[in-house]
Amino acid sequence: MPSRRIWTIPNLITIFRILLTPGFVIAYLDSNFLAAWLLFMVAGISDGLDGFLARVMKQRTEFGAMIDPLADKILLVTSFICLSAQGVVPVWLTVLAVSRDLIIVGGLFLLKFYGVEVEKRIDPLWTSKITTALQLLVIFSVLSGLAFRLDVSFMRPWLEIVTAVFTFISGAIYLRRGLLMFADEVEKGA
Repeated sequence: MPSRRIWTIPNLITIFRILLTPGFVIAYLDSNFLAAWLLFMVAGISDGLDGFLARVMKQRTEFGAMIDPLADKILLVTSFICLSAQGVVPVWLTVLAVSRDLIIVGGLFLLKFYGVEVEKRIDPLWTSKITTALQLLVIFSVLSGLAFRLDVSFMRPWLEIVTAVFTFISGAIYLRRGLLMFADEVEKGA
């Protein structure tokens, strides 16, 4: 059972990850692609580290359960918007990724507003974990190409298509789950 504490080492690492995002944007927009790549890598490593430490140190918290996925979404959405604004990632993929995240976050807030205890009823999907990994891989491959002048164009179209498919599927599954939770809540109230 997660605790209500906020100031734990894993949560501080997650907050640090959120604070890296503006640095990433500044570095990327200044065409300092190596710095952008480094900040993105540090953010990615911190994402794994905070979850690992939360389990090992038995510091899983309600705050961490809410802020960790939000931190991921802030970094991913910001990265996709930056990359597509510069024409490096297709706009359609950015719209799909951002729309999925807005639907998930908006749905969670809506369910919470209607009194649904989402923390107890929602678990990350394996499709969602794959989606996040694929989205990170798209961004990583683009940033690696820019930072190190690598030609990764041979794999990008396939990676983008697979990422889009998983993004759509996981978004649809979350939408269905949210609608079912909402229907359950309406039934309870009736």
